[in-house]
Amino acid sequence: MKSEIAYREILMEGMEEKRTQFTVRGVARKAGIPASTVSHALKPLKEVGAVTMQRRGFRLSNAKKVLLYWCSIRNLASSIVYKTRVDMDVGEMEGSVPPGAIFTAYTAFKIRFGSVPAEYGEVVVYGRREDFERRFGKGKPGEVANLIVLETDPHLERLGRATLAQIYVDLWNLRSWYAQDFLNALEKVI
Repeated sequence: MKSEIAYREILMEGMEEKRTQFTVRGVARKAGIPASTVSHALKPLKEVGAVTMQRRGFRLSNAKKVLLYWCSIRNLASSIVYKTRVDMDVGEMEGSVPPGAIFTAYTAFKIRFGSVPAEYGEVVVYGRREDFERRFGKGKPGEVANLIVLETDPHLERLGRATLAQIYVDLWNLRSWYAQDFLNALEKVI
């Protein structure tokens, strides 16, 4: 998981701020993780030519390769801390999430771009299980969940929103048919 935090920070700066030069220490400081974790996270990226190591840091050579690598190692199911079926439409659910929750996937796309490429029927957020249990009750086993809560981390909480890369990676790992429509639309932006 901590490697994913490094990827989020690198891609946020690379894709959203158009930065290409980094230092391991700088990424570690901004992401709130040890420099050794950043160094470890860079090894597979270096092997595929996504980053180039330099004397004083590294250069982001291919953000798309970093993004796709992150997509391939992301285990969304292991990040789920709460899920349930809520008898509300999507808009009501989005308005009912506890304060501090960070939207990702479909809702984050809608917030970021003001429209959606397809109708969607689930809300995916980062948050704390306890907050959602207080609001929506215990999860209902056996039902297809339409509210999915992923484990948050201090870096994401500091950012206060899902980055474009985080939205992409989360969409890439969702099974719903409409996730592909969102991915296609997002690829045109990134």
